Amino acid sequence: MSAEAEVLGELRRLRARLPQLTGALAASADGLVLAQDAVGAETEAMAALTAAALGVGRRLTESTGQGGFRELLVRGELGYVATYAAGGSAVLTLLAEPRVNVGRLHLEARRSSARIGELVDGALDRTDLN
Repeated sequence: MSAEAEVLGELRRLRARLPQLTGALAASADGLVLAQDAVGAETEAMAALTAAALGVGRRLTESTGQGGFRELLVRGELGYVATYAAGGSAVLTLLAEPRVNVGRLHLEARRSSARIGELVDGALDRTDLN
């Protein structure tokens, strides 16, 4: 099974555990879509915005002495956008309904982002060896 298929499987399992998610996207740190589950037609734009948010988040945490970037949560009138570092080269972005339990969102997303990071970083390591 390819890393892309495994990442997509992780996104689907995450959405099954959190029914209040309306979309899930895994992207490279430079904004390329790795896998998505029901995000919609604007997937590429969302991946690019996620990469920009990741860059701002990294600069903000580093310049304020908070260490490396881990996650970013944005609350809008109609729900949440949550972004999580996924290893050294990927990012997980989730869209959630306003009624989502934010603590559960963080718990489940942190687990999934760690798994996605392992998959993506592992695939990159194998590519570097070849």
